[in-house]
Amino acid sequence: MSGQPEADILDALYRHILLGEAEPSVAAVRAGLDGGCRPTTLLFEAMIPALDEVGSRFERGEYFLPEMLISARAMRASMEVLRPHMSATDAPSLGTVVMGTIAGDIHDIGKDMVDIMLEGAGFTIVDLGVNVPAARFVTAIAEHRPAVVGMSAFLTTTAPQVGRTIEAVRAAGLRDTVRIIVGGAPIDAAFAAEAGADGYAPDASSAVRVTKALLA
Repeated sequence: MSGQPEADILDALYRHILLGEAEPSVAAVRAGLDGGCRPTTLLFEAMIPALDEVGSRFERGEYFLPEMLISARAMRASMEVLRPHMSATDAPSLGTVVMGTIAGDIHDIGKDMVDIMLEGAGFTIVDLGVNVPAARFVTAIAEHRPAVVGMSAFLTTTAPQVGRTIEAVRAAGLRDTVRIIVGGAPIDAAFAAEAGADGYAPDASSAVRVTKALLA
């Protein structure tokens, strides 16, 4: 048993994730579990609120990409410790999201941040990785039946692949079964609409908001 009051553990966990302190965040999760805190209490009363505040500070211009990245890493490290202690009945998923960087593109930092933010918000993530061909997206949709698919592109030369991938999903007869959001440096809302996506997220914080809005 940790001997610390639950409120103190939650406050510490919130603060460590907000500041991007990975090792102290992990220590706080372990202290909470050792002290008898429910995993869902740690997640919903400290970890998710901290990540929400990170996103809010980013949108207000108080946090920038480096701060957001280290907070996301602290969240990921904490989730790795917490996840084995959570059962399906403890934290029902808000839905499955398939994520991937489109074919020809190997950038993954932005995608990984979106993964962390969405998982922290309560979604189940299926990450296809980078350089994902259209056929792999189609197979993943058929296999996992996600509520949402996220596609990222970080190069102007690979951005057109977004539209081709969405068209492949449509040709497979799966387009009406899933919502598609897109993002990445060369993409904007107009590009997303022209490519046939349902939503556009310029950053990891907005990806959570857009995903929830599409499923509302």
